Amino acid sequence: MRVVYAGTPDFARAALERLHAAGFTIPLVLTQPDRPAGRGMKLQPSPVKQFALEHGIAVAQPRSLRLDGKFPEDAAAAREALQHAAADVMVVAAYGLILPQWVLDLPRLGCLNIHASLLPRWRGAAPIHRAIEAGDAETGVTIMQMDAGLDTGDMLLVERLPIVPRDTTATLHDKLAVLGGRLVVEALEIAACGGFRPVKQPEEGVNYAHKIEKAEAAVDWSQPAAAIERRIRAFDPFPGASAQVRGETIKLWRARAIPGRGNVAPGTIVAIDEHGIGVACGDGSRLEIAELQRPGGKRLPAADFLRGFPLEPGLRFEG
Repeated sequence: MRVVYAGTPDFARAALERLHAAGFTIPLVLTQPDRPAGRGMKLQPSPVKQFALEHGIAVAQPRSLRLDGKFPEDAAAAREALQHAAADVMVVAAYGLILPQWVLDLPRLGCLNIHASLLPRWRGAAPIHRAIEAGDAETGVTIMQMDAGLDTGDMLLVERLPIVPRDTTATLHDKLAVLGGRLVVEALEIAACGGFRPVKQPEEGVNYAHKIEKAEAAVDWSQPAAAIERRIRAFDPFPGASAQVRGETIKLWRARAIPGRGNVAPGTIVAIDEHGIGVACGDGSRLEIAELQRPGGKRLPAADFLRGFPLEPGLRFEG
Protein backbone atom coordinates (compact mmCIF):
# COMPACT_ATOMS: atom_id res chain seq x y z
CA MET A 1 0.00 0.00 0.00
CA ARG A 2 1.30 3.45 -0.94
CA VAL A 3 0.91 6.01 1.86
CA VAL A 4 1.43 9.76 1.60
CA TYR A 5 2.06 11.21 5.04
CA ALA A 6 1.23 14.75 6.22
CA GLY A 7 2.47 15.92 9.61
CA THR A 8 4.83 18.30 11.33
CA PRO A 9 5.73 17.95 15.07
CA ASP A 10 7.09 15.11 17.21
CA PHE A 11 3.58 13.69 17.66
CA ALA A 12 3.41 13.16 13.90
CA ARG A 13 6.95 11.81 13.62
CA ALA A 14 6.09 8.93 15.96
CA ALA A 15 3.40 7.62 13.59
CA LEU A 16 5.60 8.13 10.53
CA GLU A 17 8.31 6.05 12.18
CA ARG A 18 5.78 3.30 12.89
CA LEU A 19 4.45 3.28 9.32
CA HIS A 20 7.97 3.14 7.92
CA ALA A 21 8.93 0.29 10.26
CA ALA A 22 5.78 -1.62 9.26
CA GLY A 23 6.97 -1.64 5.65
CA PHE A 24 4.46 0.66 3.98
CA THR A 25 5.66 2.42 0.84
CA ILE A 26 5.86 6.16 1.61
CA PRO A 27 6.57 8.04 -1.64
CA LEU A 28 5.97 11.54 -0.25
CA VAL A 29 5.77 13.47 3.01
CA LEU A 30 4.04 16.84 3.40
CA THR A 31 5.14 19.03 6.29
CA GLN A 32 5.19 22.68 7.32
CA PRO A 33 7.91 24.99 5.97
CA ASP A 34 11.08 25.26 8.03
CA ARG A 35 10.75 27.67 10.97
CA PRO A 36 13.33 29.78 12.84
CA ALA A 37 14.16 28.28 16.24
CA GLY A 38 16.82 28.27 18.93
CA ARG A 39 19.00 31.10 20.18
CA GLY A 40 20.30 31.86 16.70
CA MET A 41 16.80 31.69 15.21
CA LYS A 42 18.11 29.57 12.34
CA LEU A 43 15.64 27.80 10.08
CA GLN A 44 14.93 24.34 11.46
CA PRO A 45 13.21 21.45 9.67
CA SER A 46 10.22 19.87 11.37
CA PRO A 47 10.67 16.51 13.15
CA VAL A 48 8.71 14.86 10.33
CA LYS A 49 10.97 16.38 7.68
CA GLN A 50 14.05 15.28 9.59
CA PHE A 51 12.85 11.67 9.61
CA ALA A 52 11.92 11.79 5.93
CA LEU A 53 15.32 13.13 4.89
CA GLU A 54 17.10 10.53 7.03
CA HIS A 55 15.22 7.78 5.18
CA GLY A 56 15.31 9.13 1.64
CA ILE A 57 11.61 10.07 1.45
CA ALA A 58 10.62 12.96 -0.82
CA VAL A 59 9.38 16.06 1.04
CA ALA A 60 7.00 18.86 0.01
CA GLN A 61 6.50 21.95 2.18
CA PRO A 62 3.69 24.04 0.69
CA ARG A 63 2.61 27.16 2.54
CA SER A 64 -0.95 26.42 1.47
CA LEU A 65 -2.89 23.72 -0.35
CA ARG A 66 -5.62 26.05 -1.61
CA LEU A 67 -5.40 26.48 -5.37
CA ASP A 68 -7.35 29.74 -5.08
CA GLY A 69 -5.53 30.96 -1.98
CA LYS A 70 -2.58 33.20 -1.14
CA PHE A 71 0.07 30.79 -2.43
CA PRO A 72 -1.45 29.11 -5.51
CA GLU A 73 1.99 28.20 -6.86
CA ASP A 74 2.68 26.14 -3.69
CA ALA A 75 -0.67 24.39 -3.98
CA ALA A 76 -0.14 23.62 -7.66
CA ALA A 77 3.30 22.14 -6.98
CA ALA A 78 1.88 20.07 -4.11
CA ARG A 79 -0.90 18.77 -6.35
CA GLU A 80 1.63 17.69 -8.95
CA ALA A 81 3.71 15.93 -6.29
CA LEU A 82 0.65 14.19 -4.84
CA GLN A 83 -0.53 13.04 -8.24
CA HIS A 84 2.95 11.70 -9.01
CA ALA A 85 3.02 9.85 -5.65
CA ALA A 86 -0.14 7.92 -6.69
CA ALA A 87 -0.95 7.05 -3.09
CA ASP A 88 -3.70 4.70 -2.00
CA VAL A 89 -4.24 6.74 1.16
CA MET A 90 -3.03 9.85 2.93
CA VAL A 91 -2.36 9.71 6.68
CA VAL A 92 -2.51 13.05 8.50
CA ALA A 93 -1.31 13.85 12.02
CA ALA A 94 -0.91 17.38 13.41
CA TYR A 95 -0.05 18.72 9.96
CA GLY A 96 -1.10 22.33 10.50
CA LEU A 97 -2.74 23.05 7.13
CA ILE A 98 -6.39 22.61 6.22
CA LEU A 99 -6.87 20.02 3.47
CA PRO A 100 -9.14 21.31 0.67
CA GLN A 101 -11.59 18.95 -1.02
CA TRP A 102 -9.28 18.18 -3.93
CA VAL A 103 -6.75 16.68 -1.49
CA LEU A 104 -9.40 14.70 0.37
CA ASP A 105 -10.64 13.22 -2.92
CA LEU A 106 -7.26 12.37 -4.41
CA PRO A 107 -6.23 9.08 -2.71
CA ARG A 108 -8.26 5.95 -3.46
CA LEU A 109 -8.99 5.41 0.25
CA GLY A 110 -9.20 9.09 1.13
CA CYS A 111 -7.39 10.76 4.02
CA LEU A 112 -7.12 9.32 7.55
CA ASN A 113 -6.43 11.52 10.55
CA ILE A 114 -4.76 10.49 13.81
CA HIS A 115 -6.58 12.60 16.41
CA ALA A 116 -5.50 12.65 20.05
CA SER A 117 -8.91 12.55 21.71
CA LEU A 118 -12.04 10.46 21.99
CA LEU A 119 -14.13 12.20 19.37
CA PRO A 120 -16.39 14.10 19.37
CA ARG A 121 -14.89 15.37 22.63
CA TRP A 122 -12.07 17.82 21.97
CA ARG A 123 -12.13 18.46 18.28
CA GLY A 124 -9.62 21.08 17.30
CA ALA A 125 -6.02 22.12 17.84
CA ALA A 126 -5.21 21.32 21.48
CA PRO A 127 -7.06 18.18 22.57
CA ILE A 128 -4.35 16.95 24.96
CA HIS A 129 -4.08 20.25 26.84
CA ARG A 130 -7.83 20.72 27.12
CA ALA A 131 -8.49 17.17 28.32
CA ILE A 132 -6.10 17.63 31.25
CA GLU A 133 -7.34 21.14 31.99
CA ALA A 134 -10.95 19.94 32.10
CA GLY A 135 -10.12 17.11 34.49
CA ASP A 136 -11.06 14.29 32.09
CA ALA A 137 -10.43 10.83 33.52
CA GLU A 138 -9.49 9.40 30.14
CA THR A 139 -8.55 10.31 26.62
CA GLY A 140 -7.35 8.29 23.66
CA VAL A 141 -6.78 8.24 19.92
CA THR A 142 -9.38 8.26 17.16
CA ILE A 143 -8.49 7.25 13.61
CA MET A 144 -10.93 9.27 11.53
CA GLN A 145 -11.91 9.40 7.86
CA MET A 146 -11.38 13.06 7.07
CA ASP A 147 -14.07 15.23 5.54
CA ALA A 148 -14.36 18.97 4.92
CA GLY A 149 -15.32 19.74 8.55
CA LEU A 150 -13.09 20.32 11.57
CA ASP A 151 -12.55 16.81 12.98
CA THR A 152 -16.10 15.83 12.03
CA GLY A 153 -15.42 12.73 9.92
CA ASP A 154 -16.50 9.16 10.58
CA MET A 155 -14.59 7.21 13.22
CA LEU A 156 -12.71 4.12 12.05
CA LEU A 157 -10.78 3.01 15.14
CA VAL A 158 -10.81 4.26 18.74
CA GLU A 159 -8.67 3.28 21.72
CA ARG A 160 -8.92 4.72 25.23
CA LEU A 161 -6.15 5.73 27.59
CA PRO A 162 -6.47 6.79 31.24
CA ILE A 163 -5.20 10.20 32.32
CA VAL A 164 -3.28 9.58 35.54
CA PRO A 165 -3.10 12.23 38.27
CA ARG A 166 0.47 13.31 37.49
CA ASP A 167 0.11 13.43 33.70
CA THR A 168 1.24 16.63 32.01
CA THR A 169 0.68 17.51 28.38
CA ALA A 170 4.28 16.38 27.78
CA THR A 171 3.84 12.91 29.30
CA LEU A 172 0.38 12.35 27.83
CA HIS A 173 1.55 13.57 24.42
CA ASP A 174 4.24 10.89 24.32
CA LYS A 175 1.85 8.10 25.29
CA LEU A 176 -0.74 9.19 22.74
CA ALA A 177 1.90 9.52 20.01
CA VAL A 178 2.91 5.88 20.51
CA LEU A 179 -0.74 4.81 20.60
CA GLY A 180 -1.52 6.80 17.45
CA GLY A 181 1.31 5.15 15.56
CA ARG A 182 0.17 1.67 16.52
CA LEU A 183 -3.47 2.40 15.77
CA VAL A 184 -2.91 3.86 12.30
CA VAL A 185 -0.88 0.80 11.29
CA GLU A 186 -3.80 -1.35 12.44
CA ALA A 187 -6.17 0.85 10.44
CA LEU A 188 -4.18 0.44 7.24
CA GLU A 189 -3.91 -3.32 7.77
CA ILE A 190 -7.71 -3.45 8.11
CA ALA A 191 -8.04 -1.40 4.91
CA ALA A 192 -5.75 -3.81 3.08
CA CYS A 193 -7.91 -6.74 4.19
CA GLY A 194 -11.19 -5.41 2.91
CA GLY A 195 -12.04 -2.11 4.50
CA PHE A 196 -13.47 -0.30 7.48
CA ARG A 197 -16.77 -0.12 9.27
CA PRO A 198 -17.04 3.65 9.75
CA VAL A 199 -19.08 5.00 12.65
CA LYS A 200 -20.58 8.49 12.59
CA GLN A 201 -19.63 10.74 15.47
CA PRO A 202 -22.37 11.34 18.06
CA GLU A 203 -24.08 14.68 17.81
CA GLU A 204 -23.90 15.12 21.60
CA GLY A 205 -20.74 15.75 23.59
CA VAL A 206 -18.97 17.95 21.06
CA ASN A 207 -16.26 20.21 22.51
CA TYR A 208 -13.67 22.34 20.73
CA ALA A 209 -10.09 22.33 21.97
CA HIS A 210 -9.12 25.85 21.06
CA LYS A 211 -5.46 26.65 20.43
CA ILE A 212 -3.46 27.43 23.56
CA GLU A 213 -2.59 31.11 23.82
CA LYS A 214 0.26 32.59 25.85
CA ALA A 215 -2.22 34.93 27.53
CA GLU A 216 -3.80 31.91 29.25
CA ALA A 217 -0.62 31.27 31.24
CA ALA A 218 -1.46 33.68 34.08
CA VAL A 219 -2.88 31.85 37.11
CA ASP A 220 -6.26 33.00 38.40
CA TRP A 221 -5.91 32.43 42.15
CA SER A 222 -9.65 32.88 42.68
CA GLN A 223 -10.13 29.45 41.13
CA PRO A 224 -10.11 26.27 43.23
CA ALA A 225 -6.67 24.75 43.81
CA ALA A 226 -7.66 21.61 41.89
CA ALA A 227 -8.44 23.66 38.76
CA ILE A 228 -5.14 25.56 39.00
CA GLU A 229 -3.22 22.31 39.48
CA ARG A 230 -4.81 20.88 36.34
CA ARG A 231 -3.92 23.98 34.36
CA ILE A 232 -0.30 23.77 35.50
CA ARG A 233 -0.14 20.20 34.18
CA ALA A 234 -2.04 21.10 31.00
CA PHE A 235 0.36 23.97 30.22
CA ASP A 236 3.51 21.90 30.73
CA PRO A 237 5.63 22.32 28.59
CA PHE A 238 3.87 25.22 26.80
CA PRO A 239 3.11 27.96 27.63
CA GLY A 240 3.69 27.17 31.31
CA ALA A 241 1.47 28.52 34.09
CA SER A 242 2.83 31.72 35.59
CA ALA A 243 2.31 34.15 38.45
CA GLN A 244 4.00 37.36 39.55
CA VAL A 245 5.65 37.91 42.90
CA ARG A 246 8.26 40.43 44.03
CA GLY A 247 8.24 42.01 40.59
CA GLU A 248 9.10 38.84 38.64
CA THR A 249 7.01 36.48 36.53
CA ILE A 250 7.55 32.98 37.91
CA LYS A 251 6.66 29.77 36.07
CA LEU A 252 4.91 27.10 38.13
CA TRP A 253 5.66 23.57 36.92
CA ARG A 254 4.59 21.12 39.60
CA ALA A 255 1.98 21.48 42.27
CA ARG A 256 -0.59 19.65 44.38
CA ALA A 257 -4.06 20.71 45.48
CA ILE A 258 -4.81 20.44 49.20
CA PRO A 259 -8.44 20.72 50.35
CA GLY A 260 -9.23 23.23 53.04
CA ARG A 261 -11.61 25.84 54.40
CA GLY A 262 -9.31 28.81 54.75
CA ASN A 263 -10.41 32.42 54.36
CA VAL A 264 -7.09 33.99 53.33
CA ALA A 265 -7.02 36.21 50.25
CA PRO A 266 -6.37 34.11 47.14
CA GLY A 267 -2.74 34.17 46.00
CA THR A 268 -1.36 34.67 49.51
CA ILE A 269 1.53 32.46 50.61
CA VAL A 270 0.30 30.69 53.74
CA ALA A 271 3.07 28.15 54.34
CA ILE A 272 6.60 27.24 53.30
CA ASP A 273 8.02 23.85 54.27
CA GLU A 274 10.00 20.90 52.89
CA HIS A 275 7.10 20.01 50.56
CA GLY A 276 6.86 23.36 48.83
CA ILE A 277 5.15 26.74 48.89
CA GLY A 278 1.53 26.76 50.05
CA VAL A 279 -0.68 29.38 48.35
CA ALA A 280 -4.30 30.16 49.23
CA CYS A 281 -6.86 29.66 46.47
CA GLY A 282 -10.39 30.85 45.84
CA ASP A 283 -12.42 28.08 47.49
CA GLY A 284 -10.39 28.01 50.69
CA SER A 285 -8.18 25.23 49.38
CA ARG A 286 -4.41 25.50 49.07
CA LEU A 287 -2.00 24.90 46.22
CA GLU A 288 1.33 23.41 47.27
CA ILE A 289 3.90 24.42 44.62
CA ALA A 290 6.81 22.00 44.34
CA GLU A 291 8.71 23.25 41.27
CA LEU A 292 9.26 26.79 40.00
CA GLN A 293 11.36 28.71 37.49
CA ARG A 294 12.62 32.29 37.30
CA PRO A 295 12.99 34.07 33.93
CA GLY A 296 16.12 32.75 32.22
CA GLY A 297 16.63 30.13 34.90
CA LYS A 298 16.06 26.41 35.22
CA ARG A 299 13.15 24.53 36.71
CA LEU A 300 14.00 23.99 40.36
CA PRO A 301 12.49 22.14 43.32
CA ALA A 302 10.92 24.64 45.71
CA ALA A 303 13.70 24.32 48.32
CA ASP A 304 16.41 25.11 45.74
CA PHE A 305 14.32 27.89 44.21
CA LEU A 306 13.88 29.58 47.58
CA ARG A 307 17.63 29.66 48.24
CA GLY A 308 18.02 32.01 45.27
CA PHE A 309 14.65 33.79 45.53
CA PRO A 310 13.46 33.99 49.14
CA LEU A 311 9.74 34.15 49.83
CA GLU A 312 7.84 34.21 53.08
CA PRO A 313 4.27 33.73 54.30
CA GLY A 314 2.14 36.78 53.76
CA LEU A 315 3.56 37.66 50.35
CA ARG A 316 1.03 37.44 47.58
CA PHE A 317 1.25 35.94 44.10
CA GLU A 318 -0.59 37.89 41.44
CA GLY A 319 -1.96 36.39 38.20
